[in-house]
Amino acid sequence: MLNIVTLGDERLQKHSILVPEFDGELQTLVEQMFETIHINRGIGLAAVQVGKLIRLFITDIPKYGPLVFINPEIVETSVDQATYEEGCLSIPDVNADVIRPSQVRIQAWNLKGRPFTMDAEDLQARVIQHEFDHLNGLLFIDRINPKKRERLVKHYEKVSNS
Repeated sequence: MLNIVTLGDERLQKHSILVPEFDGELQTLVEQMFETIHINRGIGLAAVQVGKLIRLFITDIPKYGPLVFINPEIVETSVDQATYEEGCLSIPDVNADVIRPSQVRIQAWNLKGRPFTMDAEDLQARVIQHEFDHLNGLLFIDRINPKKRERLVKHYEKVSNS
């Protein structure tokens, strides 16, 4: 299992770089990331959350199964938006309602280096957007009211320091 980078680590605020090679090292990292989300009962994980500043994230939502997104780009989002309570393995025990587009179209590469395009909606679209944000140095708390964010960060700091 990999260690998860948590709030306060400056890497979570940085833009990740393109994955340069589809090699055995990448395959091993992806396997370790899946192991990490299963142990932590997560449904998505970006490479930056395990300390790797590369454009890679995984999802494993029961209805859809495990998916790998390498060098992804969200190319379209719906006008329709939805509110849903989000959490994050990098900010344990903190949840907040976040408004996001309810549908997305994403282009990425799989582990074999093959490009694909996928349409997602509802929870899958939300998880994709949440993980994609990580690649651009954004956390879900960056998408909420600043006063509420401040309260949640103080709560997190209090809980994590005790």
